[in-house]
Amino acid sequence: MEKSKNDQDWWKPGIIIFTKVSVAVAVPIVIALYLGKYLDNRYKTAPWIFLGLTAIAFAISLISIWRSLKNYMDNIKEEESKKYD
Repeated sequence: MEKSKNDQDWWKPGIIIFTKVSVAVAVPIVIALYLGKYLDNRYKTAPWIFLGLTAIAFAISLISIWRSLKNYMDNIKEEESKKYD
């Protein structure tokens, strides 16, 4: 019996969401860590710039995750409404 396209690709949306969320967390925090350490060493302010940039990166990550998940939920609602139209 041949499976439909939807049955074969059920896992792809989950991988896409996982990748987006992982990047949203990792990229800002890694940049903040390196930049904060560099600036603290340059201006002799350890650990204040490091901690400040890390807090900002954490906030950026949270906002990015929230937006990605909100878009995903909106897409699910849209697909569901199309099924019943």
